[in-house]
Amino acid sequence: MKIPRFYHNLTSFLKPNKVLIIYGPRQVGKTTLIRDFLTTYTGRYKLDSGDNVRTQAVLGSQDFDGIKEYAQGYSLIVIDEAQRIPNIGQGLKILVDQVPGIQVIATGSSSFELAGQVGEPLTGRKTTLTLYPVAQMELQNLYNPHELKDNLEHWLVFGGYPEVTAAETKSEKIRLLEELAQSYLFKDILELERVKNSKVLMDLLRLLAFQIGQEVSLNELGRQVGTDHKTVARYLDLFEKTFVIYNVRGFSRNLRSEIVKKSKYYFYDNGIRNAVVSNFNGLQLRNDTGALWENFLFMERLKKRSYQGIYANNYFWRTWERQEIDLIEEREGKVFAFEFKWEARKIKAPGQWTQAYPEALFEVIDRENYLDFILR
Repeated sequence: MKIPRFYHNLTSFLKPNKVLIIYGPRQVGKTTLIRDFLTTYTGRYKLDSGDNVRTQAVLGSQDFDGIKEYAQGYSLIVIDEAQRIPNIGQGLKILVDQVPGIQVIATGSSSFELAGQVGEPLTGRKTTLTLYPVAQMELQNLYNPHELKDNLEHWLVFGGYPEVTAAETKSEKIRLLEELAQSYLFKDILELERVKNSKVLMDLLRLLAFQIGQEVSLNELGRQVGTDHKTVARYLDLFEKTFVIYNVRGFSRNLRSEIVKKSKYYFYDNGIRNAVVSNFNGLQLRNDTGALWENFLFMERLKKRSYQGIYANNYFWRTWERQEIDLIEEREGKVFAFEFKWEARKIKAPGQWTQAYPEALFEVIDRENYLDFILR
């Protein structure tokens, strides 16, 4: 099954003497996206990999003549897994500055490495896209709304990695997810950051997996995995920058009772979350359906906004009196509040919220109306 991706045509993002950077988790389809695009590209291109030692030597050398010779005769240079090339930012800068009219695409699974290298050198010289696991707004090209709802349990349990989505049997989906979690999840961190203790990393992720939608204490996490809170904070930052988890902070403007110092974490993909806790049971056999629903809605909303160019700040809202709202979006000078409920029911916004933010819009997202929230 071929899944149409939102960025199927990269032509509009390619500019002369600019770099198009495509970030995203490992195995999310970046290489497939590039190869599909190149089948329609009419110019002369070079597709190379950051794993290629010779490519590393050339683009990491900062040798103007060598880099110009490398690109000679091509209108497009594509570097997959670019984060593996030392000083790749400087190499790409030389490429777009010294070769007239050249177009460049660089993909990277590790945002902390690639962003750290390309940020300053490519200021004003790049466009950045993020490719996520398959979004519901991409799947609507294959399924109608009834079918999307009918397959909701699949998305909550197995997530949206392309290969997993295309797999035909439950056992094959589980095998793929376990391989992703065991072989790819920590690869960038272990290789690029030289973190040696993968057991602590997995223990930390398991703790986060059981606390979706809850505030996280670094000190408590540290006690449970046997390390200090500074190490926990560093590992969490690495998980964020390698597209494993997403951090959300508390929202506050004027109430002393609002909790602002703690964070909540969501997994980029439900299937990876379930692989971390080794639970692929159906919803009728689970006690974490609410957490899966919240994680699913948050990430699908994030994908929608990213792909449609809707810019917003994300927060959760909670008070010491335990009044709470799952998602606060601050965009276009307005505040929007969303509460996620698996079972459809009418509820009002918390009293402290309406008193503090009477102008804010409040909506409950449940199984009846969620497609409007993540598709339209």
